[in-house]
Amino acid sequence: MNVKITHVNPDDLAKSPAFSQAVLAEGGKTLYIGGQNGIASDGTMAGDTLGAQTEQALKNILAILKTVGASQENVVKLTIYIGKGQDIREGFAASQKVWGNHATAITSLIVESLAVPGALVEIEAIAVVDA
Repeated sequence: MNVKITHVNPDDLAKSPAFSQAVLAEGGKTLYIGGQNGIASDGTMAGDTLGAQTEQALKNILAILKTVGASQENVVKLTIYIGKGQDIREGFAASQKVWGNHATAITSLIVESLAVPGALVEIEAIAVVDA
């Protein structure tokens, strides 16, 4: 891999196994992945829980990454939009099943609603892939 990705976690900032404070990417091209909901390949919502939808949204991101010869190791930033009233801990637990411990830079937001009816989560990703 020609891309060098460094997770930046200064000693004077709080540590978390869930995310990095910053990510430095050198080399490669930037891939911007649009917001993914928990929609399966057949067009149906993966379930009516935050956990099921989070798993599917991340599987969708992994499928896109695979298409360009990349993996979650190439992801430098996730932005996660969670519907109001959902327990973020359920989404985090579900993400561990699919995503593992790849602690990239993450921003999570609680929003009133999402554009897709029935969607409880939407996840955007930025990755740096080989040039």
